[in-house]
Amino acid sequence: PCALIALGVQGWKLEGGRSRVWLGCVVGLTGAGGQLILFQALRLGPAYLIFPIISLYPVLTVALAYTLLRERAKMRTWAGVLLSFPAIAMLSYQPPGNAGATSHWWLAMAAAVFLLWGLQAYVMKFATGVMSAESLYFYMMATAVALIPFAILMTDFGHPINWSFRGPGFAAMIQVLNSIGALMLVYALRHGKAIVVVPITSLAPVLTVVLSLLLYRLVPHPVVITGIVFASIAILLMAE
Repeated sequence: PCALIALGVQGWKLEGGRSRVWLGCVVGLTGAGGQLILFQALRLGPAYLIFPIISLYPVLTVALAYTLLRERAKMRTWAGVLLSFPAIAMLSYQPPGNAGATSHWWLAMAAAVFLLWGLQAYVMKFATGVMSAESLYFYMMATAVALIPFAILMTDFGHPINWSFRGPGFAAMIQVLNSIGALMLVYALRHGKAIVVVPITSLAPVLTVVLSLLLYRLVPHPVVITGIVFASIAILLMAE
């Protein structure tokens, strides 16, 4: 629905051309493909190690944007960008659990997600310079939908699946929120610098922690609290 709404805003004009389609598909494949790999990595390895690794993908995006897109910023902004990296890692912290690794492939998969998502944000920023945000988002959606058969093949139907509304219903609502967020990210990258936009969007767990505290009275781990402090300072520094 979000892709159709975005395309409608543009007057139902979908930009074509081999390079534009290719860029849109690359963004969609790296994003949705990375998500599928992440699910498999979580089956094989410990979440408390996987999430901090993949959460640092903005480091790669910032490096690519700085070297290839020649993006520059003030010293204050750079201080915020650098401070956001440890904040992102701390916000993704999970206490070690009893579940150990069932395979050594989880590390390679986590590294692959790190590379794919870091590359995705860079290509997204590059693509907004040669095509409209609405067309880019449509191709992202089409590519993600094309990966649905792979997601079905990866599903372990040997385990119970919740077919009530709490299963597909909540999953659909989550995906709608993700779609809206992805569309807003495309718009943000069209008008802003990747070295600022990507680190800021990666600090979204701050909102999750605050909502958990208000709704469920869940006090976060001291590491997460430190990450919130770092994130707040980083956002203030990056605000221009």
